[in-house]
Amino acid sequence: MRAAATTPLDRRSPVPLWAQVLADLRQRMAAGEFDSGFPTDEELRNRYGVSRQTVREAARRLQDEGAIVRERGRRSSLAVSVLEQPLHTLYSLARTAQDLGLAERSEVLAQRTEPAGPVAKQLGLAPDDEVVHVERLRYVGDEPISLHRSWLPASRARGLLDRDLRTGSLYDALASCCGVRVTGGWERVQPAIADPELRRTLHLPRGQAVLVVERLARAGDVPVEWRHSAVRGDRYSFRTEWSPG
Repeated sequence: MRAAATTPLDRRSPVPLWAQVLADLRQRMAAGEFDSGFPTDEELRNRYGVSRQTVREAARRLQDEGAIVRERGRRSSLAVSVLEQPLHTLYSLARTAQDLGLAERSEVLAQRTEPAGPVAKQLGLAPDDEVVHVERLRYVGDEPISLHRSWLPASRARGLLDRDLRTGSLYDALASCCGVRVTGGWERVQPAIADPELRRTLHLPRGQAVLVVERLARAGDVPVEWRHSAVRGDRYSFRTEWSPG
């Protein structure tokens, strides 16, 4: 396969080579050239005809700016912008991402029935009543954003067991396949330090907190979902509006 043409740099310029590479990469990113994937260090070396140290310095600067994400053993990727979520109405990550023109998907980690056990009180059930347990690792683009665990009364949500939950809102699926429409509820948001397992799951940078969200959703006055979510604090924010009085 023919090697890619080298992008010329001005080697007589007092501007360091890494700074010239950095400036060119910024222009290419702004033009959307890397939306499908950021080049590897080796690809950058071939493109610019410079040393590995030079391209690593340029990439490090992009990482410090929050433009790319670099992790050992993984290909660098463009950083996902922080998703800002208004709180004045019922919301979902799927709808927020779609409204911003971003691709969203889920890795379904659990989709089964089990005894209500410790979530029985929240759902107004007996401990041995059956619930549908859905656990999803939510992605925006190629980056994991949150880990959602939901428990719903099986008497109302059993249809979710046969539903493809890899994309879209759980509430949309609940309405379409079970005839249950969420009309209200409450939630609590608290910051927390992620344990090592959760940090690995969410690809969370060391030192970054997660937002822990507890939610009770209702259909009318009837509890239909208890949810526990861990959301990346560096990729998600909540916004509310208020007025005097």
